[in-house]
Amino acid sequence: MAEELKVIVFALGHEEYGVEVEKVKTIERMSPMTRVPKTPAFVKGVINNRGVVLPVIDLRGRFGLPEAEYTDNTRIIIVAVGDLEVGMIVDSASDVIDVNSDQIELPPEIVGGIRAKYLRGIAKIGERLLVLLNLEEVLNKSEIIQLEQMEV
Repeated sequence: MAEELKVIVFALGHEEYGVEVEKVKTIERMSPMTRVPKTPAFVKGVINNRGVVLPVIDLRGRFGLPEAEYTDNTRIIIVAVGDLEVGMIVDSASDVIDVNSDQIELPPEIVGGIRAKYLRGIAKIGERLLVLLNLEEVLNKSEIIQLEQMEV
């Protein structure tokens, strides 16, 4: 029997992506960040989110996509990866949808310049294609350890 997932839909450029709702803590507007030295370029800094200091990564930078200016639509999606909460900067967050596991196919080697290891699959929803992220790979273990050790 097919499993149903609730997915938060967000955009990077013209592509739509999704992450499971249960991994998303909140979606925030852009806020001022404090840069942290000696971090990868895609780590944009840390924010104080309701009293909790969180590292924030730019997903465009993480995937090697061209940078874009932040707009009023830019959002920070706060996700939980293991015990770590991380903010991900996306171009916009638009929707929550149900995806049936029967609609999910294995990703090709590269989708929109993003390697398959970062992707859980591609969901076909009518004419719409939704790229589902594998958050555990988006932040691999060594990077998670590096983020946990960041001093603020």
